[in-house]
Amino acid sequence: IAREITDIYSTFDTDQKLSFFREINNRFAPSKNEVEKKITHYLSNKNDKSLKQLGEAVEGKRQELIRRLNMAPNGTPFLVSMRKDLIKFLPINTELKNLDEDIRHLFKSWFNPGFLRLEKITWETKAAILEKIIKYEKVHQIKDMNDLKRRLQQDDRRFFAYFHPILKDEPLIFVEVAFTKGIGKSIQQLIKPKTDENLNYDTATFYSISNCQEGLSRVTLGNFLIKRVVYELQEELPDIKYFGTLSPMQGFAKWFKNLPDEETAKIIGQSNKNSLDFLKSNDLKIGDKRIVDNKLMINKLAANYLVSQKNDFGFPINDVCRFHLKNGAEIDDIVINANVSEVGFKRSFGIMVNYRYELSKIEKNHQEYVNEKKINLSNKIKKHV
Repeated sequence: IAREITDIYSTFDTDQKLSFFREINNRFAPSKNEVEKKITHYLSNKNDKSLKQLGEAVEGKRQELIRRLNMAPNGTPFLVSMRKDLIKFLPINTELKNLDEDIRHLFKSWFNPGFLRLEKITWETKAAILEKIIKYEKVHQIKDMNDLKRRLQQDDRRFFAYFHPILKDEPLIFVEVAFTKGIGKSIQQLIKPKTDENLNYDTATFYSISNCQEGLSRVTLGNFLIKRVVYELQEELPDIKYFGTLSPMQGFAKWFKNLPDEETAKIIGQSNKNSLDFLKSNDLKIGDKRIVDNKLMINKLAANYLVSQKNDFGFPINDVCRFHLKNGAEIDDIVINANVSEVGFKRSFGIMVNYRYELSKIEKNHQEYVNEKKINLSNKIKKHV
């Protein structure tokens, strides 16, 4: 039956897929009446059996359906692809979020890092995998094989990816690392052709982390990947003492362009409230001198965006910031003109962020962020907040 369902689903158009998701979401949802009965039964008979029955009633049948679909040939890749379709419907069909949560709950177990295989990607890696990496790179586009080769050079670069035994030759997530003197400050410098300079590297700068499978979004593989790679680098290269990132700040430009003047004034001062209006103009060009001239106020604005602008749960609105803070990093620096490209300016006027992973503080920072919503900052950032 699982095989038949997967075969039929592959013939569906968009409307049929939506109908399919709605049907299984409703048909296999927990029954509230049944849950109430099991609660009453448990309160009268507080034993392991009644507790198990209550748990089964609360879960409903959606997760069991997904487990059974996973038994079909190629069931796991089918479900990853199916969730990719489901995610596209969620913004408008919010009632399907419960179905998505059930699938994501199972994926967190099935794609537990204990089941995953970490591989160092080199120029000798299978061509099929290298081609997929070029396709999946989402942070800093890889133009061609020559561009990829630069990122794979072994003396000052490392490239790691997670694989699942069921999804052979299909990377799930990968990270690109450059060895630098101090945390990297320019993405163009990090990916430019190699020079013969010996800079006595002491830092591993993570400059790109890309999720390859949209169907696995929010399954938090990246958290484990960074920590695992830090361990691997420590084992291989004891001279690398420091770890940090040069990370994008996507959404910053859009946020500022929609920020009311009175809010801007609160952040950078009433007398300066119009001094950054040039960032909203259509004639702003890459490398505009006014960005450097107004560095102090832009730093204040960026620090406010990262630290003070919160989502409904009280965490930063920027998803990259949330990711690194939850991982145990601290916000180390705001870097002007770190990405002088069209994409970089569209995202954040070319501004990027350094997050620092100080190994002795990772667990403490993680606990403070998760339990107290505390955002750990360097002194460089504190002066702008």
